Amino acid sequence: MKRSRFSEEQIAYALRLAESGTPVVDVCRQIGVSEATYYTWKKKFGDLGVTELKRLKMLEDENARLKRIVADLTLDKQILQEVVRKKL
Repeated sequence: MKRSRFSEEQIAYALRLAESGTPVVDVCRQIGVSEATYYTWKKKFGDLGVTELKRLKMLEDENARLKRIVADLTLDKQILQEVVRKKL
């Protein structure tokens, strides 16, 4: 998964700033993202606080790591099964 160049605090700050009444265009210009990125963040993280955002990012990273491990183990299993088939 591609790593965001914005921290959880920056994302939460941008969302809070827009909720407090600052126009979305100004918030996007201030932090240097497109409006599409802002609305993606809002859709994904809109109702989360900073600690919940950190927890979500941590879980997403762990999930990606575990998926890589499963893929590696699946490949190892297939290789071993081919070796066993060739011996028989």
